[in-house]
Amino acid sequence: MTANIQRRDYTPPPPLEEGYWAALLHEGEFAETVPVEDQHHSQSSEATEDYIPPMSVEPQGSDWDEVRRIMQDDEVIDLLVSGYNRGGLLVEWRSLRGFVPASQLLDFPATSNDLARRKTLLNRVGQQLVLRVIELNEEQNRFILSERAAKAERGERADILARLSTGDSISGKVTNLCDFGAFVDLGGLEGLIHISELSWGRVGHPADILERGQEVTAYVLEVNQEAGRIALSLKRLHADPWETVHLRYQIGENVQGVITNVVDFGAFARIEEGLEGLIHVSELAEGHFLHPRNVVSEGQQINARILSIDGRARRLGLSLRSIS
Repeated sequence: MTANIQRRDYTPPPPLEEGYWAALLHEGEFAETVPVEDQHHSQSSEATEDYIPPMSVEPQGSDWDEVRRIMQDDEVIDLLVSGYNRGGLLVEWRSLRGFVPASQLLDFPATSNDLARRKTLLNRVGQQLVLRVIELNEEQNRFILSERAAKAERGERADILARLSTGDSISGKVTNLCDFGAFVDLGGLEGLIHISELSWGRVGHPADILERGQEVTAYVLEVNQEAGRIALSLKRLHADPWETVHLRYQIGENVQGVITNVVDFGAFARIEEGLEGLIHVSELAEGHFLHPRNVVSEGQQINARILSIDGRARRLGLSLRSIS
């Protein structure tokens, strides 16, 4: 797959907040290799527990040097799967243990069922995988590999990293959806779209916006050459609707929308992509009712009146009672 990169004249976004990558990489998707002293061997054959066999030797500095050369030369290596944890597969190369995140496996099924996920990983134990090293950190005992990256031509990933800059737009294919965001294959190198960068509006789960296999064009937020990581955004390809909300809507105006979420204190309604307003419980209906769900439901089309507009605070007050 060849990445389609276009330069776009966008105003640079603010610097990524600290912990951005930590949020992207939590839940074991890029979990660190388990230190030798913390490794254990589960005697259970059930997929309800991690299977982490002990290493027979301590990691050798010379092996770190050699695997670093392999990474720099962009070579692929064949490794046997020796174990797994919730986040992916464990492999061994000489005295080192490597980790292959589930998101970096080819044909890994999309499932939120933890038991099904673990059983799939368990079934990969004993298989031989063709892999490419995508991250190394000897101090953290971090040795990360990818089956997906091994499909790219030699040097292709480095070429994409060298050509990409903040503000570019690039096309790719969605390969995986997680609670915290979406992975996009850019041609053997994956970019990550944090859930907060999918839409200017509220997103419950990335699957509400994207699906696996979907072709997308995204805005490049950040390129980390050293780590080989690319942060992407969908929402920054479009203007923030809150910046001009006061120009397009007026207090007292009637608008159409759809209920997106019902909570104890009221309901949220989307009146355009990325723009949601709150209908406070006191503005839902006349009289008494047990819960807002007795008045409205998610997905329901509504007509509402705008009570207040605050673009800076990203707040829009709506009412169903005041419709004339």
